Amino acid sequence: MTLNDDYVLQILQEHGLVQPEQVDKAAMSVKQAGETVVDVLIQLKVVKEEDVLALVAAQFGMELVHIDPAAIAPEMKDVLSADKARKYGAVPLAKNGNVVTVAISDPMNYDTIDSLRYVLKCNVDAVVARKQEIADALDKLYPREDLESLVDSMGDGEVDVKSSDDGLSNQLAGSSDVTEADAPVIRLVSVIIMDAFRRRASDIHLEPMERRFRVRYRVDGVLQEMENPPKRLQAAILQRVKIMSGMKISEKRVPQDGRIQITVTGRDLDLRVSSVPTNHGESIVMRILDKQNLALGLPQLGFLFDDQQRFERLISLPDGVLLVTGPTGSGKTTTLYACLGQINQPDRKIITVEDPVEYQMSGINQVQVNRDVNLDFSAALRSILRQAPNIVMIGEIRDEETADIAMEAALTGHLVFSTLHTNDAPSAITRLLDIGVKPFLVASAVRACMAQRLVRVICPNCKEPYTPTDREKKILGPAAKELANSPLVKGRGCPNCSLTGYKGRKGIFEMFLIDDTIQRMIFEHLPATQLRIRAREMGMRTLREDGLLKVVSGMTTLDEVLRATMGDAD
Repeated sequence: MTLNDDYVLQILQEHGLVQPEQVDKAAMSVKQAGETVVDVLIQLKVVKEEDVLALVAAQFGMELVHIDPAAIAPEMKDVLSADKARKYGAVPLAKNGNVVTVAISDPMNYDTIDSLRYVLKCNVDAVVARKQEIADALDKLYPREDLESLVDSMGDGEVDVKSSDDGLSNQLAGSSDVTEADAPVIRLVSVIIMDAFRRRASDIHLEPMERRFRVRYRVDGVLQEMENPPKRLQAAILQRVKIMSGMKISEKRVPQDGRIQITVTGRDLDLRVSSVPTNHGESIVMRILDKQNLALGLPQLGFLFDDQQRFERLISLPDGVLLVTGPTGSGKTTTLYACLGQINQPDRKIITVEDPVEYQMSGINQVQVNRDVNLDFSAALRSILRQAPNIVMIGEIRDEETADIAMEAALTGHLVFSTLHTNDAPSAITRLLDIGVKPFLVASAVRACMAQRLVRVICPNCKEPYTPTDREKKILGPAAKELANSPLVKGRGCPNCSLTGYKGRKGIFEMFLIDDTIQRMIFEHLPATQLRIRAREMGMRTLREDGLLKVVSGMTTLDEVLRATMGDAD
């Protein structure tokens, strides 16, 4: 929600919907940038969003309505253009003479109402609806158009590239290939980025094929092919992206890396750009880093209650090493940032060493690895330990020297977080031993290893129950006993989730705690299979078992868990 927090809290308490102690508890739980105490109260189900909106709307003489997208007359899209409707988050519902009824999500936003009066050149009767209902209605009334139409309708200032590198403009000015006639291509690249952001994409893939130029977005971990631009625009589009990211546009034979800082509809984004030469031209991937998606709290990661309690206990320890493992794209960095956000207090000094620093975190000292000046992980780690930190985060342990320093730091009273690329949690121990860390260091320093994967979450708008097959019940195993209380659900597919049935992702976890027995096994350099057997005896859930419990709880589907845990031997 975007309502004024203090005012809303005041009237909620005046009407007895929340108590002061509930407000105080919610205030301590605010972690995410842009999140308010009211948001947390709604998440904790202390108060319903509809009740908050109805109460605030009544204060301003407005009505709370529920929007049925199918009931909106198609001609209403002619009352307000698509770009203006999306810009103001407003849905025209009806027109009666010189009065247009418009639904908005924030009754306190007088600027939007005044702007709509100016744009519509008539009186506006504002009503209030939930933000999700407005988004669904906008998608129904103004369907996503093709690239050409999006280019024509995109408003000025919706995408703003920020650069402090004067060399970019010099490249552009000095290139005979880029002229004023390329303005449509510049707008087309901006539209591709804007559309990817609106679809919640994490990556944009620009891939030259033999006869076509393919554009794909990765949404919730799955690649989706978009409408492809004409092949004849391939060179111009790739050159524009290279200019924006500070790459050498004359160099097409070697891989390059770059970065774009951009503002899309008021949101600051950081795009990490990579180009690789292929048979039919340079393939470019842009990874979208949205700072507002960073500050997840531990409850938003997807832990089951008992695992979250264990994890909170682990990250509150005074020293030791906590490792998060998994393949690239499994959410390890997000988990570590959530840990730091949870324990970031004024009485603790936290320093991170990252390659690259993906997000800026308030109150934390972040060091960027720079190999051009020999500042790698080990060199940076040696230096920051002289800064007397309480907590250290290492982006990744890649070599013996970095691992040794991390273990020794843990033994000298530091809490160390890091990541490793292994398939399961017990394998992190053997990985450390394999790269040369002495067994006594590993056994003494490591407190726990946690493997994780990401699975797509069932869309809440189109979630519906279904009867599992005998095969599904067999796969669920012991977890199937819970089906009597909570039947399996799946997403039917709706405009809110682009007809996929999924919206967003959460983690499934395998938490491997180190006890005295496992310490002795590490001293003896026993293989990961025996460590795993001991961990199972201690009650460790495998990735698949954790996923199956989340299938039964209605968070995700069986297909998603099986896809994410194909290598799970159990």
